[in-house]
This record gives sequence, structure tokens and C-alpha cells, in this order.
Amino acid sequence: MSESVELSAPPPTTPPTPAIQVHDKHVVASYVNFCRVSGTPEELILDFGLNSNAPGAAEPEAIATEQRVVLNYFTAKRLWQVLAMTVERHESTFGVIEVNVERRLGGHGMA
Repeated sequence: MSESVELSAPPPTTPPTPAIQVHDKHVVASYVNFCRVSGTPEELILDFGLNSNAPGAAEPEAIATEQRVVLNYFTAKRLWQVLAMTVERHESTFGVIEVNVERRLGGHGMA
């Protein structure tokens, strides 16, 4: 009696993705608390600056934008996804971030 032996090909393997190296030796860090978002059909434009106006100021000063980032919508969506994931992780560790100033101050309002 003869036995038949089936030979199967090994499953295809995915080649490892090479690690991307980032050189940040010349990065300049700056603090921003203002972002203006505008765009075109092809690109998203983010202007960043520092708003030093006190809440409720009688004559607010103009906000000087100092950095501009222009990116396509594919990159913008990936940035949005990673920012959402990062904020969710932060909130799960430290609590919900309240962005409404009135609620953050406990409903006491601005004087």
C-alpha cells in the first residue's frame, strides 16, 4: 500500500519594516496656545502662535503666529488619529481634559 504525501509551500512571510530614524538635532521647541486652521482643496495649513491676552481683555492684542505647518490631507488625517489616540490615553490616566474655560473654573465665570 502506498501513502501519498502532500507538500505545501510555507506561508508567505512579510519582510520586516525597517525602522525609520529621526534626526532631531536641530529642532527648535516653542510653546503655543493658539492654532488657526485654514486650507485649500489639496492642503491643510496650521498657523501656531502665542495668545498672551487675558480672558475678557478690553482691547486684546493681535496674536502673532510664529510657525506654519502645511500638510496634505492624508498626513493631516494620520496626525489627527495619533493625536486623538494620545489624548485618549492621557485622559484615561489623568482624567478628562475640560476645554471649556467656564466649566474648568467651576462655573464661577471670568471677572
